[in-house]
Amino acid sequence: MNKLVIVFLSAVLSFNISARNTAGIIKKVPYNLTVECIREPIYTAIEDSKPEFSWFIPEQAVFQKGYQVLVSSSLLNAVKNNGDIWNSGEVKSSKSADVELVGTALKPNTTYYWKVRIADKNNNFTNYSKVQKFITGSFKGDLTTSNFFRTEKIKPVFSRMNNDGSYFIDFGKDAFSSIEMHYTPQKAEVLNIRMGEKLLDGKIDQKPGGTIRYQEVKLNVTPDKSSYKVKLVANKRNTNELAIALPDSFPVLMPFRYAEIVGADNNYNPNQTNQVSYFNYFNSASSAFTSSDTILNKVWDICKYTMKATTFAGYYVDGDRERIPYEADAYLNQLSHYAVDNEYAMARKTIEYFFNSKPTWPTEWQMHVPMMVFQDYMYTGNTELIKKYYERMKAKTLMALEVEDGFISTQSPNLNGDLMLKLGFPDSTKVLKDIVDWPPESNNFGGVKGYQKGEQDQYVFKRINTVVNGFYFHNMKIMAMFATLLNKTDEALDFELRAAKIKKSINEKLFDVEKGYYVDGIGTNHASLHANMILLAFDLVPDSRKKSVVDFIKSRGMACSVYGSQYLLEALYKAGEAKYALGLMSSTSDRSWYNMIRIGSTITLEAWDMKYKTNSDWNHAWGATPANIISRCMWGIQPILPGFELVGIKPQLADLTNCSIVVPTIKGQIVGEYKKKSDNMTEYTFVLPANMVAEFGVNLPSKSEIKLNGLTVSPINGIIRLNPGVNKIQIKREFI
Repeated sequence: MNKLVIVFLSAVLSFNISARNTAGIIKKVPYNLTVECIREPIYTAIEDSKPEFSWFIPEQAVFQKGYQVLVSSSLLNAVKNNGDIWNSGEVKSSKSADVELVGTALKPNTTYYWKVRIADKNNNFTNYSKVQKFITGSFKGDLTTSNFFRTEKIKPVFSRMNNDGSYFIDFGKDAFSSIEMHYTPQKAEVLNIRMGEKLLDGKIDQKPGGTIRYQEVKLNVTPDKSSYKVKLVANKRNTNELAIALPDSFPVLMPFRYAEIVGADNNYNPNQTNQVSYFNYFNSASSAFTSSDTILNKVWDICKYTMKATTFAGYYVDGDRERIPYEADAYLNQLSHYAVDNEYAMARKTIEYFFNSKPTWPTEWQMHVPMMVFQDYMYTGNTELIKKYYERMKAKTLMALEVEDGFISTQSPNLNGDLMLKLGFPDSTKVLKDIVDWPPESNNFGGVKGYQKGEQDQYVFKRINTVVNGFYFHNMKIMAMFATLLNKTDEALDFELRAAKIKKSINEKLFDVEKGYYVDGIGTNHASLHANMILLAFDLVPDSRKKSVVDFIKSRGMACSVYGSQYLLEALYKAGEAKYALGLMSSTSDRSWYNMIRIGSTITLEAWDMKYKTNSDWNHAWGATPANIISRCMWGIQPILPGFELVGIKPQLADLTNCSIVVPTIKGQIVGEYKKKSDNMTEYTFVLPANMVAEFGVNLPSKSEIKLNGLTVSPINGIIRLNPGVNKIQIKREFI
């Protein structure tokens, strides 16, 4: 981590800059206003006629006791505090996010202005915030606002003239880009422009393999012209009717890091060539991380940048090969995106895509959609997607496929054309197929071409599949919460009963008591990493069985794909196996995130290495699991109540000696710092934004002294309450 970031973290901890502007001035009014969670709504269209408003609370307020929102038809009215469209009045509430407009709906394609003031902890109102402008869209049906794209013109970080007179350029990072040149030749020339993601012997690899990208185009240049936009050739597979279409204003984009210019004369200056990269809105300052583990720091960096680089399409897509949203890919992308930037619109837009466009074939992928809606609710507090898609989410849980003992199976007679249509498939003859992990073992999928040994740990597929039913249990728990939220009491009870039944059946019929692990399904004695890590991750393993299950999981190593690693790491942290989990994230084997860096990528790969999936790409966001595991599991920072009304902080930092993190939330940044002072003394410092409380908990030995801001405290049920501002926790362990 560079010195700038270290200084930044120190400043956060010393001055709580989550409540200040970049000049260090304390904020005295609400700030960071958003409409529909969009931070700069002037640049996009708000597609909800009754949008939600959010804001950050000034530090001096500590807690919000009330608010008043004004929405105006003109800037003049807004300046004069005339909420002629909506005046909420003085509302007694701590709610600072997801405050919905009440009353008459807004008009489509219209400009509005809004601002807010809040009552502080003493019930004294602040002045109003700055006015924010926003423009409504056409209200065609989707709840989610259109995305806001930006371009960055990136200069070379390195260039050289080769012995043959050609030029080599390194732009530093792979990005979905086009290329522009500023060059005035002495005579008319035809240049060869090469672009690629991978090097071979110091030059761009022209046959990189898989779907690693390379392209060469010709460019005619003349002395009477000095600026050129290089036109790339579109890839037919990722620009067909199935792929996400880019806006008409975009040029053809391709991910590349390197360029070679062949045929230019000595007037050519490589520094006048730009990589024109396309990103959705992304604020890199929203998050930060550093630790005593230098490899872990590099892993976090590549995962964070992956979140930025893969926003180019405005949806969560599977990389450049297809540019199609896949449900499981999108779920992992969502978790990591939330961990590095408080941007929620893209996840919502992708969720709506899964309900309104073509779903994909894997059984478990369907069940990732309710999981995405759940995470949206927990991170934002917004219930619109739940209300709109509740009935259709029932189909996504595949509860229609229940067979005996509460299990579900794709061999159920209810897997028919009617269900496929309910799931959104345009062709009722399509069928679902259990996937477990990807790529598959060839013996399970009838010899799939293009793959080496698969990533399913020799999983034995049976009529009753353990992994599928683990996801089903998790879906039932989510739907019970949603039904309760919507006051559907009978349905909530039904979901809870289904969850209880499947949990009982899994533990009675799929656990090998003698060997201490779960088998892959009914009718096989084979046990895979996947069957056990999924059940542990989804809280299906009783405490009495956790040790033997964890021992089995650890015996399998990283016997899963980059997708499966999400659930492996979640399972390990739930079991308190922080040291082993940290070792996996910091590993330097060929099945590691460091391997992606070592072979030359700056965006995470689709697979651990090309030898594990021969058609892999080098720009796949589902490979960026550590971005969310570090904050959600290693630091244990997750919302307990929706919209971060209550936050859990339960660090498991293993043998790190120091570590700092900045986590974005809808209420502001959570800043954490850890120092191991000695073998028996550790110190945590947390800075919480105004209007946020947290529950801090770590596993403690029987005798330990805990001080919070210098005062001795006793945890209640292992929990210490943290309030807005600086919270310094010192833990002294007394050894007997």
